[in-house]
Amino acid sequence: APAGGPPRAPRHKHRATGGRRNIHQKKRKFEMGRPSALCKLGAKRVRAVRCRGGNMKYRGLRIDAGNFAWGSENCTKKVRILDVVYNSTSNELVRTKTLTKNTIVQIDAQPYLQWYSKKYGVDLRKKSKKGAAAAAKDAEVPEEKKSRHVIFKLKAREAKQKMDPAVEEQFQSGRLLASIASRPGQSGRCDGYVLEGEELTFYKRKLEKKKKQ
Repeated sequence: APAGGPPRAPRHKHRATGGRRNIHQKKRKFEMGRPSALCKLGAKRVRAVRCRGGNMKYRGLRIDAGNFAWGSENCTKKVRILDVVYNSTSNELVRTKTLTKNTIVQIDAQPYLQWYSKKYGVDLRKKSKKGAAAAAKDAEVPEEKKSRHVIFKLKAREAKQKMDPAVEEQFQSGRLLASIASRPGQSGRCDGYVLEGEELTFYKRKLEKKKKQ
């Protein structure tokens, strides 16, 4: 095929009746297929690929960070991707730490912790003994003084605030489960969203099942 890769034309296939086709033209560049990117977890490496019509694709070969949205809090942060934990296609993609759309990954919770602390005045790690120890270390840094008005504002926000217990539990370990929504091999980006609600319950169950095997 032109410029490598398998052709996507049906000329090499048999007819529906089983008969052979007469090949009356050569392979065309617009029928070209390219090898899959199989983007891995690692230091960023992206290659630009010129496509038909002069358009560009950005082939993500290795990516280690992305923008992940925390939907219920309307908060998006650029965070590190720490590990690949589940892929519905194959466990092989988990073993090789391959990033595809809808791969379930673990991301660093620190940027969200800092944002939550600033908005609600609450350290989510203090709610467990393990987290409290980590928070105590950070508490050695002197806390900034807040005016009375700001303190009341934060308390009012916190009073209205409700958080999914399953998400809150994850903050203790400093890692959140998230799903990749972009296509790293096409856009060179690895963006997604933090798992919550029924979706989080579903994938937690899948991971438990995988551990038992």
